[in-house]
Amino acid sequence: MQAYYAVACPPREEIEAALAGRPAGTEILVAEEGGDLAGFAAFPAIYPGPGLAGGLFLKELFVGAAHRGAGHGRALVRAVAGEAVARGLKRVDWTADAGKPALLAFYEGLGAAQKPDKVFFRLDGEALAALGG
Repeated sequence: MQAYYAVACPPREEIEAALAGRPAGTEILVAEEGGDLAGFAAFPAIYPGPGLAGGLFLKELFVGAAHRGAGHGRALVRAVAGEAVARGLKRVDWTADAGKPALLAFYEGLGAAQKPDKVFFRLDGEALAALGG
């Protein structure tokens, strides 16, 4: 995933420490193929939503390039949806890169609908420090 996002990959020890110290409530499902990590989905619960209903937020869905097209992404999203249904939650939300038509088609093929009435915001860098500092 780090290579995909063109950022340096931290040493294994840092990765393990970050996973062990991840925020409470964040869950991670993994997909394996032949003993290799093929991909993962990370998601926390979100509350409240419309009608005071809860949901899950699919923070990250990633399948390694060597494993794409084998159904791992679909299986991971299906598993997250299954968790939502099993918990009586009403939705799964996520963001997607608007400049990747194949990715958008993949999500639409799962039955997901784009929500053009929503806008994605991020507060980071100097703006985060200025507001939160």
